[in-house]
This record gives sequence, C-alpha cells and structure tokens, in this order.
Amino acid sequence: MDLRRIEGDIGSLWDDEVVPQLTDYIRIPNKSPMFDPQWAEHGHMDAAVALLERWARAKLAEIPGATLDVVRLPGRTPLICIEVPASADSPARADDTVLLYGHLDKQPEMSGWTDGLGPWTPLLEGDKLFGRGGADDGYALFGALAALLALHAQGVPHARCVILIEACEESGSYDLPHYVDHLAARIGEPSLVVCLDSGCGNYEQLWLTTSLRGMTGGVLRVQVLEEGVHSGDASGVVPSSFRVLRQILSRLEDERTGAILPRELHAEIPAERLAQAREVAAVLGSDVYAKFPFLPGMRPVTDDLVELVLNRTWRPQLAVTGAEGLPPLGSAGNVLRPCTAVKLSLRLPPTLDGGKAGELVKHLLERDPPCGCKVGFELEKASSGWNAPPLSPWLAQSVAQASLAAFGAPAALMGEGGTIPFMGMLGEKFPGAQFLITGVLGPHSNAHGPNEFLHIPTGKRVSQVVAQVLADHAAASGRGLTRGVAAQAGHAQPGAHGCC
Repeated sequence: MDLRRIEGDIGSLWDDEVVPQLTDYIRIPNKSPMFDPQWAEHGHMDAAVALLERWARAKLAEIPGATLDVVRLPGRTPLICIEVPASADSPARADDTVLLYGHLDKQPEMSGWTDGLGPWTPLLEGDKLFGRGGADDGYALFGALAALLALHAQGVPHARCVILIEACEESGSYDLPHYVDHLAARIGEPSLVVCLDSGCGNYEQLWLTTSLRGMTGGVLRVQVLEEGVHSGDASGVVPSSFRVLRQILSRLEDERTGAILPRELHAEIPAERLAQAREVAAVLGSDVYAKFPFLPGMRPVTDDLVELVLNRTWRPQLAVTGAEGLPPLGSAGNVLRPCTAVKLSLRLPPTLDGGKAGELVKHLLERDPPCGCKVGFELEKASSGWNAPPLSPWLAQSVAQASLAAFGAPAALMGEGGTIPFMGMLGEKFPGAQFLITGVLGPHSNAHGPNEFLHIPTGKRVSQVVAQVLADHAAASGRGLTRGVAAQAGHAQPGAHGCC
C-alpha cells in the first residue's frame, strides 16, 4: 500500500467533496427525536438522509457490487445501510465482516454562539468547519467511504464492510436495536467494529477510546401548590418547590464536592484503566482541563490531573441541563411558585447496568416526598456504558503503524466521558469482535455546545488510519488472527459490556 498516495487521495476527496457536503449538511436542523418530537413532519431528518445518500450512491458506483439502502421501520427514524463486498483478491475469510458506525442526528441549538457563528450557519475558518453536527457525527459516513475509496483506487484488499449510519444516537439510540435485529443477516458477525463518533485528547496523535460512560436521566418535577401565590403571604408556611427539589437532589449528589452518594452508582476502576489515566495526565498535562472555556479565576474541581481524568471517564457525575417553572428574571414577580422541574443527566461508570441505575435513581428521588409534596421523576433514558477488551496483537500493531503514518506520533489510549449506546449493544452481541473507536472531537471542538467545529486535518488523518486498519484486518483475517482474543478478554471481565 502506497501510504503517500492514500494520504493524497483522501486529502483531495475531503477538500473537493467532503467539506462542501458537510457544509450543506450543517445547514440542516435535523435535531434528534428527543429534541424534535415532530421530526417526521418537519422533514429535516429526511433531508439529511437524502444529502448523505446522494453523495454516497455516486461514490459507491466506483466500487463493484456495493449497495446502499435507506431502511425505514414503521414509526422509527431512518437508517442508512451500505454493504461493500470484499475485494476480489482479499485474503480475508469469506464470513469475515467489518462494521463501521456513525450517526447523522444532531443535538439542539444551544445558546452562546460567537457572533458570526451559529448551529445551522456553517463557516469554514482555516482548518475548522464550524456548525452543529459536522464533527458529531456527520463526517463519519464520508470518512468511512473515503478510506474504502482510497483502498479501491490502489487495489488494496479489504474484507466485506457494512456501514450503518443511524438517526437516533443523540436520543439514546432507542431505534437502533430494532434495526440491528432486522438487519442481522446482512450485518453478519463482525470481527472488527470501527466507530468514528468519539473524541481525541489533542489533534497531534491518534486517540483510541478504551471506555465510554453510560447515562441515565430524565425530568425531576416537584409541585407544592395548584397555582402560584403571594410570596409574602405563603413563605414560611408553604415549602418552596425549589428548596424541596434541592433537598431531594442532595440524596443523589453531595452539593459541596459533586460526588454521587449512592455506592450502587459507582464501579471498581480496573487497574489498566488507572494506569492509562496516569499516562493520559502525563501526555496532556494542564490540557486535561484547559480545553474548557473557564472564566478568569475559575479552576477545576481538583488540581490532581489523574483524578480529573478518572472523574470524566469512570466516575458517576450529575449535570442539570434544563429547568421549567422559573420565569425569566425580567418577569419574576414576588410569587411562591407552584412547581419547579429540572432535567437531569447522570453519567455512569462504563461497567454499570444503565437500566438498573435508572430505576435506582427514580426510586431514590421519588420516595418519601418532603411535606407530602408531589414528586415525580420521568425516566427518559438509561444506557449502559462500555469497557474495551485488550487489542489483539494484529490490531495493536496496525494502530501503532497507522498513527505514525498519519499523525507522525504514537497512538494514545483514553476513556471518554460520553455515551455511545451502540457500543455496549455490540459488545454483548459480538464478544469476539475487536473495536477501533476514535473521533475528531478534540480540544475546544465543543460538541453539543456553542461554537462546535470539525478539525478538518484530523478528519483526513482519521480516514487514513481507517484505510490502513482495514487493509491490515484483511491480512490478519487471512491468517486466522481476527477472532478469539476479544472473546476471551470479554469472559475475563465480568460486568463489562464490550469494547469502545
């Protein structure tokens, strides 16, 4: 394989086609169903699917036997399924498959965008393409096909590949299990899963994700009155719904430290993940926290860099992401309000059962309501995390070589604080698979927040890495090396969900 040609072909495709396509994709407000319940009527999701479909069909014409289907199960978000047969001279086993994954739905707008930037207003500034969804995760289909097209241009062998692009990830991927079952015969049993929806600690090297936290969350609502009343008349007699809500949240979180209190929501951190956290802290230094837009004078919760890494990758943490019942400051009268509601997002350790954690949180928050008030917790999502098995020798060697070739630096290993529900599902379904989980969400790229951007050079390099790993996978498959190690590792890790 001519690595210089691979780099050139991928770079040219990104410059000539991928970046313009992603620019158009960013303009589409295809918010995930949780944030746009009328997504089907609004048509934005279909528009995003159509954009990706048109480009992919045109490029797949260059690959003999490749097919694309937009699969639509009744009442569910659509899914793009691409099948690329093994190249004619591939040494890979006939039953061997590589599964490549991404998603095309987006998070909502969020406030605070810099003047001139906006979620649906793409802007190319230097190496950065600003706008919602380019990095999370619109580029995934383009990056996967760029890698396959570069291999075909050189006649480099690869195994059969299946690309799945879902439209429900930002809502917890609740549609995806139905599609995985529906397409089981077409998916087969992958020996390698490639996910391009993760993060990177910097833009100077390849970062492999070794674990993902799970998540549970929903809306906590506290009601004390049928309607609002004069605060001077009622305060001291009627308990404030805000105070009661704050009291209930203290069952879950220590408000002084942010520590999650129920021991059942914690998990033992494996020794290898502790060692990796120390390595990450040494590599990144203050960038562990400096990537966040702190106010002047603000500092992180601790000065211990290793603890910060573990906090964001293996420990449960709570965020309040929205509120109702609180009027804008300009119209806040002297009223004791009848109700306060907040949306909670609780990140969970990678090896914790998300479903059980969600039920535990619901019981914890709803039991024994203070003063007999009405307390309800509407559980909206409960996703398990994922803990990777060790890399097989062939994949470890491939990743090391690919990182040096594409980035000029060694690969790094790091857990991620976010959630990709599909990975836990795949880890359980395919315990013998290996996983290559990586992404372009590096410092200041700010997925889900204002000023999100895609770092284009990293997108190109990640595509180049995927191309080399696909080539090495075919060679390893021909030697019978792509299965077995991960399955044994999975059995050696009770409670783990898989590998990302």
